[in-house]
Amino acid sequence: MRGRVLRYSVQENAGVISGDDGRRYTFEGPQWREQALPADGVYVDFQVVEDTDEAISIYLARRAAVPAGGKNKTVAGVLAIVLGMLGVHKFYLGYSGHGALLLVLFILGIALIWAFGIGLIVLLVLWVITLVEGIIYLTKPDAEFEETYVKNRKPWF
Repeated sequence: MRGRVLRYSVQENAGVISGDDGRRYTFEGPQWREQALPADGVYVDFQVVEDTDEAISIYLARRAAVPAGGKNKTVAGVLAIVLGMLGVHKFYLGYSGHGALLLVLFILGIALIWAFGIGLIVLLVLWVITLVEGIIYLTKPDAEFEETYVKNRKPWF
């Protein structure tokens, strides 16, 4: 069975998992089989004690599938690094206005290259911003990326 940790309390050494089957399962700390403590929102693989709502043998699930929000952090990160100055990663994440702003600034930067080098400064700033965004996207845990950029719709950094 797979699902997401809804809540884990260090004080109680217990938590709750929302299974992909729509049911909720409780677990005790000793059933967690990973080094690091459980974190809210992580995707897990677990077994269920027959005829109960108790989860046992809980492991982090390694999955390559697109998260529930439909946006993959690796795709967003690579788009930001490779095509970020065109705003492609913003369009991918659903931030059309921010994507359009990056695209307009890129075109303006290209147009101003011949005007006192101002265009190069604009392009350099855009490149740094989108490079940093791409690195941030790629280094965030999947659950945190989804929470921050897909659910809470934080458009910058």
